[in-house]
Amino acid sequence: MEYPSLKTWAECGATLVAVAAGRAPAETVIRGGKIVNVHTREVLDGWQVAMVEGRFAYVGPDASHCVGPDTQVIEAAGRYLIPGLCDGHMHIESGMLTPAEFAAAVIPHGTTTMFTDPHEIANVLGLDGVRLMHNEALIQPISIYTQMPSCAPSAPGLETTGYEIGPDDVAEAMVWPGIIGLGEMMNFPGVVSGSQQMLAEIAATQKAGKTVGGHYASPDLGPDFHAYAAGGPADDHEGTCEADAIARVRQGMRSMMRLGSAWYDVETQITAITKKGLDPRGFILCTDDCHSGTLVNDGHMNRVVRHAIDCGCDPLIALQMATINTATHFGLERELGSIAPGRRADVILTSDLKTLPIEHVIAQGKTVAKDGVIATTCPHLDWPETARNTVHLGKKLEANDFVITASEGAEILTANVIGVVENQAPTKALKRQVEAKDGVVSAQNGIAQIALVERHRGTGGVVNALVEGFGYEGKMAMASTVAHDSHHMIVIGTCREMMAAAANRLGEVGGGVTVWKDGAEQALIELPIAGLMSDSPAREVAAKADQMVAAMQACGCTLNNAYMQHSLLALVVIPELRISDLGLVDVSTFQMTELFEATT
Repeated sequence: MEYPSLKTWAECGATLVAVAAGRAPAETVIRGGKIVNVHTREVLDGWQVAMVEGRFAYVGPDASHCVGPDTQVIEAAGRYLIPGLCDGHMHIESGMLTPAEFAAAVIPHGTTTMFTDPHEIANVLGLDGVRLMHNEALIQPISIYTQMPSCAPSAPGLETTGYEIGPDDVAEAMVWPGIIGLGEMMNFPGVVSGSQQMLAEIAATQKAGKTVGGHYASPDLGPDFHAYAAGGPADDHEGTCEADAIARVRQGMRSMMRLGSAWYDVETQITAITKKGLDPRGFILCTDDCHSGTLVNDGHMNRVVRHAIDCGCDPLIALQMATINTATHFGLERELGSIAPGRRADVILTSDLKTLPIEHVIAQGKTVAKDGVIATTCPHLDWPETARNTVHLGKKLEANDFVITASEGAEILTANVIGVVENQAPTKALKRQVEAKDGVVSAQNGIAQIALVERHRGTGGVVNALVEGFGYEGKMAMASTVAHDSHHMIVIGTCREMMAAAANRLGEVGGGVTVWKDGAEQALIELPIAGLMSDSPAREVAAKADQMVAAMQACGCTLNNAYMQHSLLALVVIPELRISDLGLVDVSTFQMTELFEATT
C-alpha cells in the first residue's frame, strides 16, 4: 500500500536551511503572537515562525526575511502558539470510530499526534485487523503512530480470543512504516514469571529499537513491580494514586496519567509534581479510552491539559506533558512535540493558556481546523467484509441461557460479586448474601446479572455471574460487543428475557451496544466493523451514544460514563474480579473462581 507521507528532514533539509537563511520563501509565516517553548518552559513574546514542506524552518524574533510574494501570512493577533497536542496512550476503538473518523473528531480539539494501541481489533481479527488500523492511520492528515499489540489474549488460559498474537507477529509488524513500538504489556504476571513468549515480544521490540508500552495493574509495589520494570516496559498508565506515579518514575519509567471518559487518574497522581516537586519530564498525559460522546461534547487532549491545570499544574508543565515529553519518550523529539526548526509544523493558536480554547489548528504545515470546525479531509479505507461479519452467536439465545442455578435446596448463598468502581478501571471482589427462589438466583437488592456470551466461533456459550454498582432498577438489559479485551459480548440486566433480546439484537446488526427497558429497545449504537467501530461520522455516533447514556440513566444508573465500566468487566488483567468466556476470574491470583462459595 502506498502511504502519503511528509518528507523526512533528509529530503527537505536543504530547503529548510534556505528558508531560515532567507534565500528561499516560506510557504507560511505566523507573526504577532507568543510562542510557548516547551524545551525551555518559557513564553517568547513576539517570536515568529516560518514553515515549508510541512516543517518549521525558522523560529525566532523576526521572520520577515522568510516572506516571499506567495507566502501565506497568518496574524496571530497576540495569541499563543503552542505545539500540537500528543496523546501518548490510547485506543481508537474505544471511540467507537475508525481511525479516519476518530481523527476527524479530535483534530478540531488540537490533537495532531496519537500513539495508538489497536489491541481491541487484534483480539477479534488478529494481525490482519492491526494492519487495517495501521493502514488507515497512515493516510490521515495528522500523525498517528501504531503500537503493535502485545497481548491477545491478555491473560492466556483465562479467556479465549478470536485470534492470538505471538512473537512472530510482533517481529513482522516491527518493520511496518507506522509501527512505533509494542503496545501495553498487559500480561504483567507473565513478565514477572519470566514467560518466554512475553519476553520474546519485548526482545523483538528492543531489537528493532522501539518503545515497549507498559501496563502494571496491580497495587503491589513490591518485588513483582520491580521485576516487571526489569522486564523492559518504558511507561505505565495504570497508576491510580501518587505512590503509583512516584514508583514508576523512580524506576526510569514514564508515568502516563490518564483522563478518559471514565478514568480520572490525573488528579490523584499529579501531586507527585505539584506537591512533591518531582521532575515533570518523567510524566505524560494521555486519554487511554474516550468514547465518541466525550470526543464530540467535551474534547480530547485539550480536555486532559485543562484538567491537569485545574488540578493545580502549571500550564506550561501541563503542555510539556502533552507534547515534548511524549515525543521524547517515543524517540521523536527531533520530529515533533515542539515549535522548533526541523520539526513537523504542528501548531495551535489559542488566546488563553489556562482555558485553552482551540482557535486554529495547523498540522504538518496545513490548516486542519478553525474555531472548532474541521478544515481537512480524513480518508477512509475500504474495510473488507471479513471485518464487518464478526458476531457469531451460533444460535438464537433464550431467557433460559441466562438462568443462574443454585445448588439443590439452597435458599441463601454467599456469592462472589463483581463490584463496579466509579471513574476507575479496577473492580472490587465483593461477597454478598443472595436469595434463591425455586433453585434460581435472579437480580436482587442492587445486584444485577451479568453474562459473557461467546461471539467469535459461534459456540453458543454463555457464562453467568453477578455484578453490583450500576444501580439498575425495573426490567432492563444492556448488551455490548465491546468487551475488553477478548471482545465477546457482555450482557447486564435485571430481566432474563430482555437480556436474551438485547444479545440477539446485536447478533442481527453485527455488533454494537443496545439498551432495553420494559420489553423495548431504548438505544442502539451499531458498530459493524469488528463489533467495535462505526465508519459513520463522529457526531452521528456521539448522538447515539448520548441516547445510550440517557437510556442507562432511565434504567437507574447514575455512574459517570458507566458504559466504560460495562465494557471493561471482562478485562481479566485488572483486579479484582472479572468475567470471561471461561468463568469468573480472580485477578488478584490470576485463577478461576466459583460464583458461589461452598456451603459447609
